[in-house]
Amino acid sequence: MPHAWDPSHTLVLASASPQRRAILEQLHVPHEVRPTDADELEDGEPFAIAAENARRKARAARAQLAPAERETHVILACDTVVGLEGRVYGKPADEMQARAFLADLAGETHDVLGALVVLTPAGDLLERTDRTLVTFAPLDAGQVAAYAAAGEWRGRAGGYAIQGRGAALVERIEGDYLNVVGLPVPALRALVHGLVPPF
Repeated sequence: MPHAWDPSHTLVLASASPQRRAILEQLHVPHEVRPTDADELEDGEPFAIAAENARRKARAARAQLAPAERETHVILACDTVVGLEGRVYGKPADEMQARAFLADLAGETHDVLGALVVLTPAGDLLERTDRTLVTFAPLDAGQVAAYAAAGEWRGRAGGYAIQGRGAALVERIEGDYLNVVGLPVPALRALVHGLVPPF
């Protein structure tokens, strides 16, 4: 069952992502930012990895709360995974790996899986994973190298930022754009009724 939002409660975003903060601000959703250092999975089935990583972040954020806060704070945790043919493309370790990721994704349609977990004051864990299909334009080695050199790959699943210069890599998307940016708004509205204003 969805969680009914209580305006006296506090939403905690368990993420350091500026994109996720920006989406909540765009929606006029008040929140606190409390990143975690939860260990994240990198290998395995993409849907399962995204969901488990979001769960780990949510539990780690709740563990950081003071006992009194647990009665009034709702945790929101997210994880974004890029997958192509069953392979996970996480955050590149360096520019060379970013180039390799982009070369693989060039001209292909890949999955962007956005897992969202809500942990309520009662300890209920609600979750949903949304999928967006992203098709890259064909890219030659020079284009891949130029984009990678710009440094936008840092901290980005798949090695690109669709909300930045990476938009030029994309030929089309099917599904929720904000899911690719980092926070699937339809999932948030579905899991927490009344949190996102309807206008």
